[in-house]
Amino acid sequence: MNRNRIMNKLSALVLLAFTMLVSPSWGQTAKEIVKKADDRMQGLSNKSVMKMTIVRPDWKREITMKGWALGREYSLILITAPARDKGQAFLKRENEMWNWQPSIDRVIKLPPSMMLQSWMGSDFTNDDLVKESSIVNDYDQKLDGDTTINNMSVYKIIMIPKPEAAVVWGKVIVYIDKVNYNEHLVKYYDEDGFLVNTMILSDIKEMGGRIIPTHMEMIPADEPNNKTVIDYLDLQFDLKDITQSFFSLQNMKRIR
Repeated sequence: MNRNRIMNKLSALVLLAFTMLVSPSWGQTAKEIVKKADDRMQGLSNKSVMKMTIVRPDWKREITMKGWALGREYSLILITAPARDKGQAFLKRENEMWNWQPSIDRVIKLPPSMMLQSWMGSDFTNDDLVKESSIVNDYDQKLDGDTTINNMSVYKIIMIPKPEAAVVWGKVIVYIDKVNYNEHLVKYYDEDGFLVNTMILSDIKEMGGRIIPTHMEMIPADEPNNKTVIDYLDLQFDLKDITQSFFSLQNMKRIR
């Protein structure tokens, strides 16, 4: 084998090795990419402090809350302000969800039919806030090429619900960056293929030891002048004191 052929083969091997190092998508499926993005924002468990701002053309309303989650199966959200809603809580345990309303001393179990309804008058649904459905397990994911968002290279992934999955969306399109596996844009469609909501994620910064988006805007397609903004004020991951026993009806009533 002459010297030129040897050099050409060596160059090809070097290029291949370099591509494997700099391309995080090497050998990955769309499901694996989505799982990395999902795990990045969830962790094994997490605890958060959030502010939600509901924006309408002629008014604005702010709600602050605390959240706890253990994987995708358990979550608890406590409203801390305004005063009229303070103490209200939402609990999810596996496939069941409850709402505690201290003003009337009553626990209400929310049926699956309410998952698509507005949460606290916002543009987020009950499903969005407690993550009743799993973007990893309840959908089939398909890589639909690459594109750019804000000069950042991202994967475009189309997610179609599995036939047996109890989900609220007919299709979800998510854009995930290739470096940190953060979601930057999510589009939600109904069963007829019409766009319902668009979520824009931004303000990428370090929180809880991870580089993540801390600002989310949900914009309804039929009312583009409306939006709901959620800002993470604090987020901690993989807390050992968050166990299944934390997510009980009794704790939902007394958590502060």
